[in-house]
Amino acid sequence: MNKFQDNTFVTSLFKSIPILVLFISVFNEFDANYFQIEYLSFNFSYILIFFCTLKNIDHFGYGLIFCAGIINDVVTGLPLGISSLSFMLICVATSYFRSITLRPTLIRDWMFFLITISLVNSIKFMILSYIFGSLINYKYLLVNNFTTFLLFFFFSFIFNFYFEKFFGKSDV
Repeated sequence: MNKFQDNTFVTSLFKSIPILVLFISVFNEFDANYFQIEYLSFNFSYILIFFCTLKNIDHFGYGLIFCAGIINDVVTGLPLGISSLSFMLICVATSYFRSITLRPTLIRDWMFFLITISLVNSIKFMILSYIFGSLINYKYLLVNNFTTFLLFFFFSFIFNFYFEKFFGKSDV
């Protein structure tokens, strides 16, 4: 018996931490330009949404993800709904992948994550380019996709450790 399963308030608080981290990440909009590294950025919110919807984490609802996308649009100055559409496309892709996967492995998840973020970012930038007339910086797009792809591997270990430590789930 896990020590956190006895107290339902503490359990629900710890299960709500991923959604709180999502809202903090969309409010902050972290970019590696703080470190004076040109073109280096990643989408932490994509990593968190993909992982939590793939592993079917409690308290990580689609409505909250949609609201986080609206907040992200306001913070970054994008037209309203673009980030929400991107986040919902990630949710659709992960729910499909979760339903067709018999034996999940980190490598399969990682490869599907690359396909998902490439497709989502392509759709996002096509909408921004064709409908809103924004210019696309392809170098930034490729570096962002690649860095996000590489960091998913690292963050999946951290997220798995968190859920194993506090909830006793080895593969969430």
